[in-house]
Amino acid sequence: MKAGNLKLKKLALALIPFVALVAPTPAVPTRGAVADEQETAATYKAKCAMCHGAKADKKFDAAKPDAEHVEAITKGREGAVKMPAYAGKVSEEQAQALVTYMKSLRQ
Repeated sequence: MKAGNLKLKKLALALIPFVALVAPTPAVPTRGAVADEQETAATYKAKCAMCHGAKADKKFDAAKPDAEHVEAITKGREGAVKMPAYAGKVSEEQAQALVTYMKSLRQ
């Protein structure tokens, strides 16, 4: 084997650990989608089902835009149909997950 090829192979072998350290790795979610869905279902049962029903078939118009539902969850509603505000108890991301979950119950 030529000295040049041997040096090149040694250099390549020496760089492998370095490349492994600096190469980007895919982000690993801390929780899975199943856990998030289970948490959303538990939140729905604890905070929403008493008024909206087990199948989200009461006081919930699935045709309305998600943003309107998220606002109702976080800020509440007054008027003929009252709903308490859950800001500080439910984040906007959780509110969006609840809306998505409620729509899935209607299918």
